[in-house]
Amino acid sequence: MTLSVIIITKNEATHIAQCLESIKWADEIIVLDSGSVDETISICRQFTPHVFETDWQGFGVQKQRALNKATGDWVLSIDADEIITPELRAEIEQAIRQNQHDAFLLPRLSSYCGKFIKHSGWYPDYILRLFRRELGHFTNDVIHERVVVNGKTGKLTSPILHESYSDLSEVLEKVNSYSSLNAQKLFEHDVNSSLSKAIFRALWKFTQTYFIKAAFLDGKHGLMLAISSAESVYYKYLKLLELQNKCR
Repeated sequence: MTLSVIIITKNEATHIAQCLESIKWADEIIVLDSGSVDETISICRQFTPHVFETDWQGFGVQKQRALNKATGDWVLSIDADEIITPELRAEIEQAIRQNQHDAFLLPRLSSYCGKFIKHSGWYPDYILRLFRRELGHFTNDVIHERVVVNGKTGKLTSPILHESYSDLSEVLEKVNSYSSLNAQKLFEHDVNSSLSKAIFRALWKFTQTYFIKAAFLDGKHGLMLAISSAESVYYKYLKLLELQNKCR
């Protein structure tokens, strides 16, 4: 049984080398880039000949495009800022050999400004990333895409390491980017917004993250995370309101 790893990229020169180093043992690595202007592509070509360039159509479409280029019996989908540990590699190889499931949920341990977050709703954060190529496909959502698999799903225990936000500049950049993409997704699903809804949803997000999901146990990083999560929700609904007003 062979394994293909698929990765989509754009300006990931900071992270991509350690990501590729962690999965260079795979039978095939597929990288699909969408307009990088840094060293991402040249770094990727040091690890794999299968580097492709295309336009950007959203996360779901991009990952399906990468999947369409894979040839392995199994596929592992990871992001450019994620790392597969030796322990997880061993679990993946064993799972494929045992041949008892068609897909696997993997736990993910994410860092926020240099600290791995164990609470706040961030861990174990199970995500379906490993699956039989012929049985899975990605939804075409512009953001928060998911893998749909027609088969039996199991779980692995060793986490993917995810450097989600390396510093506050990246936090602000992603708050802006993801709130725009999420607003567009809600707009396409005819969700309505208002200023009061934006405020209420943001306050609820902070309460949910900091108190209910115990972000306070992650110390000052947990507080920072709860605030930035609330900001992202606030701007998501404000941007949705802006889209609605433009169409009136």
